[in-house]
Amino acid sequence: MLRLILSFFGSIFSTITLGIAMVALTIGAVFWIYGRDLPSHESLAQYQPPTISRIYSGEGHLIDEFAKERRLFAPSNEIPDLVKQAFISAEDKNFYSHKGYDMRGIAAAAIEAVRSRGANVRGASTITQQVMKNFLLSGDRKAERKIKEIILAARLEETLNKDQILELYMNEIFLGQNSYGVAAASQTYFNKTLDELAPHEAAFLASLPKAPSDFHPVRRKERLTERRDYVLQEMFQNGYISEAVYKVEVDQPLRSVQNGDFESFRTALPPRDYFTDEIRRQLSVDFGEGEFFTGGFTVRATIDAEMQRVAALSLRTGLEKYDRSRGVWRGTDLTIPADMLKDEAAWRTALAESDVPRDVTLGGDWFPAVVLGVGDKELSVGVEGAEATGVVPRSDIKWMKGSFKDNLTIGDVVLVRAVTKDDAFQHWSLRQIPEVQGGFVAMDVNSGRVLAMQGGFSYQHSVFNRATQAQRQPGSSFKPFVYAAALDSGYSPATIVVDAPIEVNTPQGLWRPRNSSNKFYGPTPLRTGIERSRNLMTIRLAQEIGMPVVAGYAERFGVYEEMGPYLANSLGSEETTLYKMVTAYAMFANGGERLEPTLVDRIQDREGLTIYRHDDRDCVDCSSSMLPDGAAPRIVTDRDQVMDPITAYQLTSMMRGVVERGTAAGNVNLGVPTAGKTGTTNEARDVWFVGFTSNIVAGCYIGHDRPKPLGRGTFGGNTCGPVFQQFMEKATAKYGGGPFDVPPGGHFIKIDRFTGARLPDEASGEYVVAEYFRDGAEPIFGLSYDGGFAMGSNLPLFEEVNSTGRQVTTSSGGTAILGPKATIGTVSTGGLY
Repeated sequence: MLRLILSFFGSIFSTITLGIAMVALTIGAVFWIYGRDLPSHESLAQYQPPTISRIYSGEGHLIDEFAKERRLFAPSNEIPDLVKQAFISAEDKNFYSHKGYDMRGIAAAAIEAVRSRGANVRGASTITQQVMKNFLLSGDRKAERKIKEIILAARLEETLNKDQILELYMNEIFLGQNSYGVAAASQTYFNKTLDELAPHEAAFLASLPKAPSDFHPVRRKERLTERRDYVLQEMFQNGYISEAVYKVEVDQPLRSVQNGDFESFRTALPPRDYFTDEIRRQLSVDFGEGEFFTGGFTVRATIDAEMQRVAALSLRTGLEKYDRSRGVWRGTDLTIPADMLKDEAAWRTALAESDVPRDVTLGGDWFPAVVLGVGDKELSVGVEGAEATGVVPRSDIKWMKGSFKDNLTIGDVVLVRAVTKDDAFQHWSLRQIPEVQGGFVAMDVNSGRVLAMQGGFSYQHSVFNRATQAQRQPGSSFKPFVYAAALDSGYSPATIVVDAPIEVNTPQGLWRPRNSSNKFYGPTPLRTGIERSRNLMTIRLAQEIGMPVVAGYAERFGVYEEMGPYLANSLGSEETTLYKMVTAYAMFANGGERLEPTLVDRIQDREGLTIYRHDDRDCVDCSSSMLPDGAAPRIVTDRDQVMDPITAYQLTSMMRGVVERGTAAGNVNLGVPTAGKTGTTNEARDVWFVGFTSNIVAGCYIGHDRPKPLGRGTFGGNTCGPVFQQFMEKATAKYGGGPFDVPPGGHFIKIDRFTGARLPDEASGEYVVAEYFRDGAEPIFGLSYDGGFAMGSNLPLFEEVNSTGRQVTTSSGGTAILGPKATIGTVSTGGLY
């Protein structure tokens, strides 16, 4: 009997043992099968999550950020224990004790699934498993994925420590509102840093991983509150907070930015503008768009925030002044249906959704509004953000052709700004985005740092940056490059060039370039030619020195990559950008040194290492303890000299004449030495002014995006000149301005600026100007150049290149052979002034 009993129990034990062995073998086989060809978990040790690239002003203020996933990386040692404890309590309370997976949790989940007959299936995933799922596996709920997840989790626990795993999890996890990771979510929901969070706020964040869309702080507020309170309870039971703290925190209301309890962090950011978007565009080219949007760069921009506002105001003022001089009302072309106007809530919702710019500040902020009533003497409007409706009086539209009823109908969406008197609101004023557009750039002449850039009237209206992307004809603002080539080729400011008619036969017809005054002035000094922007003198000069020489100068200064050697191009008929023109003028101002423009001072990677620095000059004495008090350290630069310093000074002196008595006189007057050049193209399709002081260069162009005439009386001097003046008044008040440096190696001689004749040293009067000449190069006075044109003669469109050229003395004292006569180019692009 005993033997029978022992045999029975022995059989049971053998069966159980065999069963357990078979189960173990089966499980082992399953894990072996699924453990093959899994993704490498070891790469996570070097994983760098996609993070936000942020742009800061020169003063260190955050001004913009770019990201595909809004994530702020927070190293484990910078995440407060309170935040870690909240997530551990919510997601994996045994995190610090298990080996990557929690068998008790898996068993409990399985039992609950059986009891509920599949109605209640929970994942039972540990934080380590979630890391593997998020990084290396899909998010489906198949058993196959779960097995792979467990295998990889166990392997990861052998590779990384718990804090490293937690760091990956808390920086990668999606927490709603386009926020990835706890640092970004803390900013999004509370506008706080992690170390500023209270326990109930940490529990709020820890509630979100389960289902961010199901725990929305506004739409699902009650459900999120219940989940938050559950997390707080777990934190208390796990010993992370005391009972007293738990009771206080669980009674706290659910507060968030989305509920209006905190100000959004975005309110501290200025609206995106042309400057930061141009940084994005340039760095996306330099580093690749993917790397820029995910690399976590810290970019220190060159922008002067104050000057950027002034630049926007100055250009907008000029554009609106021109627009109002046309007297045409265009509006926004948007309307709100009449049936919605009966319900204030309805039209306010429609107005809030209207696609109109909200970034314009000109005489005050501009707001969207809807026309609610049209009368003879006033317009009734409902304004976004204003509680009561308002009116626009008839006196406000004196600039507009026609009456209210001629131009507006009920339901029209318009833009308005407030009119005040002694800080008291008076009425609303109608505004519109001008049809004409333009660009503006300001730059430090010594470093190339761009201080301000405005690429149009409103970035929200049009993101196209007309300062850097618009290819436009520079007109007469190109002429300084012709004169620079001449000065470097042996000419002087006193050289006489014939100002007389020119006729050219071309296949397209007879080309008769002209001066803007339609007059001819005979033999005239170079100085007067640039001051009065004489076209015929410029053409003759370009023909005399050779257009290949002029083209070489334009390319050397970066205005063009490869300029066509046609005479029409000497008048600025070939297109370029404002950004390139301003950069080139900066080299006139700094004595002829090559300049590399930049919108960025420095770039640091996600680890804080500097990967780009614009200023590569050597500060010789910066680390010296022997530097005397008050002495400035020596800065050594090895920049190329693209123009002889004496040539640069001569050209600057001549361009001062443009401002003081030439085509910009009356529109530019800063009280400090200022040089510059106007530009107006055929039929005034584009108008320009580029000018500089001893330390700042700035340029403006205005024209239609689809070029068309701006109308009679529109010139670079009276249209862009005031924009430059308005900006530079503020710029010189902040940065100052002094006399232009006179380079060594020359001497002054007084001449008659009308005839070019030499005058005695004691001569004085309006006709007297002191020109700077190179030492050892005795100027020849009275010699005239006609460029090879007989007055009124024809020049073939194409010539055989058979001239051996002409030998001249160069700026450096050597000799050079000027190129052959140039071809003329196309008639359609000629005749600019």
